[in-house]
Amino acid sequence: MAYEFIDHTADVMFQATASTIPELFLDCATALNESIHGEVNILEQKEQKLKLEADSLEELLYKFLEEFIFLLDSEDLIFNKVSELKIDENSFILTATLLGDHAKNYHFTSDVKAVTFSNLKISEDNGEFKTKVTLDV
Repeated sequence: MAYEFIDHTADVMFQATASTIPELFLDCATALNESIHGEVNILEQKEQKLKLEADSLEELLYKFLEEFIFLLDSEDLIFNKVSELKIDENSFILTATLLGDHAKNYHFTSDVKAVTFSNLKISEDNGEFKTKVTLDV
């Protein structure tokens, strides 16, 4: 596990560390999914293609994570796996395939309302990428 949850007074916060930007995004998605549905095993019955564009890596990460919450709220889709993730770090374009199922098929309580920009910064230190993400619950 390349992420850890950090105590926060009102929201949920986690920090992720990875050797590449795509790995960092995947670790953040895993932490978000754990926050949304805990350890509930989600079957891979549905596939959702993503193509996202942004003006920075931080904005791209924000949009990527927000997409999980948007699809849960708008289309009753819940995901637990990301495949075919590609990130163009120069033009800030992300493509990926999310695998999951209809949320109505599972019992879980998601208190995650949104991803915030609070403390959202991607940094590189000695070949490792790090970020902190705060979730509004």
